[in-house]
Amino acid sequence: MKKLCILSIICIFLCGCGQIQPPAQKTLPPPQEIVQLHPEDSLSDSENQSENQPMKAIWIPMLIYSEWLNNQPENTFRNTVRNAFQQCADLGINTLFLHVRSYADAYYFSELFPRGNFFTEDYDPFAIMIEEAHALNLNVHAWINPLRAQTEEEFSAMDSRYLLRKWFDDPDKNGTYLVNVDGRYYLNPAYAEVQQFIADGITEILTNYSVEGIHLDDYFYPTTDPNFDEQAFSESSADNLAQWRRNNISSLMQLLYQTTKNYKQDISFSISPQGNIDIDENELYADVQLWASSEGYCDFLIPQIYYGFENDSLPFKQTVELWAEMVTVPELVIGLGTYKTGFPDQWAGSGKNEFLQDSSVIPRELQFALTTENVSGVALYSYSSLFTPEKQVAELVTEERKQIAELLQKNSTPECSGAES
Repeated sequence: MKKLCILSIICIFLCGCGQIQPPAQKTLPPPQEIVQLHPEDSLSDSENQSENQPMKAIWIPMLIYSEWLNNQPENTFRNTVRNAFQQCADLGINTLFLHVRSYADAYYFSELFPRGNFFTEDYDPFAIMIEEAHALNLNVHAWINPLRAQTEEEFSAMDSRYLLRKWFDDPDKNGTYLVNVDGRYYLNPAYAEVQQFIADGITEILTNYSVEGIHLDDYFYPTTDPNFDEQAFSESSADNLAQWRRNNISSLMQLLYQTTKNYKQDISFSISPQGNIDIDENELYADVQLWASSEGYCDFLIPQIYYGFENDSLPFKQTVELWAEMVTVPELVIGLGTYKTGFPDQWAGSGKNEFLQDSSVIPRELQFALTTENVSGVALYSYSSLFTPEKQVAELVTEERKQIAELLQKNSTPECSGAES
C-alpha cells in the first residue's frame, strides 16, 4: 500500500540490542482452563483488512471496562459490547484496538498475568469481544502496554504463583527487573528474561484468541532518570545511556514482532508512538526513525498526531508530512485525538482554542491524512470521546461524528493529488 494516493476523501488516538540479546523463542503451553478460539474462528481473508482497504481504527481503552465489565453479568456485558461495536461499524470503522493489558494485568484468561481490577466475573470478556467484533466483520487487535506494571500495594496482594510476584519478592529482581517509578513498578527491558516474559504474554494471547493483530502504544521507558537502570547499564559495555536504552526497546520490538510472525505470518504487529519524534527518541527511547526505515520491527506505525492545524510547535499538516516522508517500510496510519474536541489544547500555544467550538477539526485532519501520499489509514482516540462525550461537548461531538461517518464511509479510489487542510 506504499505510496498509495486517494482521489476522493477516503473512508475515514491514543536495530537489535548490542549488549543484551533476547533468548531463543520458547513455546508457551495454553492454560488448561482457557476456552480457545481457533484460527478458523477468525475473519476470513476476504473479511480481514485487505491490502487495498485503508485501516479505519478506533482505540477502546481499559478505563471503559469500569462501566462495561465491572460487576456486570455476561448477558449485560455482551449486549453492551454488541451495541458499542455496532456504533463503530456504523461510523465506518473496520479495526478495533481492544485494551487487554494495561498494568501487567489481563482482561482475558491468563496464566501469566493477574486479572485486571474491572474483571470481576467468571466469563471471558476478550472472547466475547472478539466474537461480537467478528460478527460485524471488524478486525480485532489486542492492545497491550508492555512495560507498565502494578503498584506496590497491588503486587503485595498478587498471588505468589505469578512470575511477576516472584520477581517482586526477590531482592535481586526488585529494583532491576522491576523498578519503582513514583509509586508504580515498570518492567526493565534491559534484561533478556524480561523481554522473553513480555513475548510469552503475546504468545499466550495468540495461542488462545483469534486476533488479527497485536498492538502496542507509546508507554516505553517511564523516565529519563539514569537511576532507573543504573545496574544494568553499568554491567553493559555501552557508554551512551540514551542509545543503549533505544537499543533495548528496539530489541524488544524485534522479539515481539518475530514472536507474532512465528505464530502466524499474516497477524499484524503495530506500534503507536508519540507524534513528537524528539520525545519518542530522547524521553521514551523509542527509535521511531529506525522502525520507520527497517524491516522486522512492525507492520504498522501509528503515530499519535494529536495536534491541531494551528498548533505552534507541531502543526498537524507539517507533522503528518514529516512522518509520511520518514516512514518507508511499515504502513503509516495516522492517530487522531478526537478527545480534544470541545476543549482547550493547552500545549498548542496560540492555537490552544482551535478545538473549542469547531466540530470540523478532526474531520479535516482525517481528510488531509488519507489524501496524503504514503498514508494507509487513520485511528481515532477514543471510543468514549466519540460516543459517550461529556455533556458540555455532546452537541459539538454529535456534529463531528456525522462528518467523520460521511468521510469514513466514502469509497476509496486508486489515485489522487492530495489535499490541503
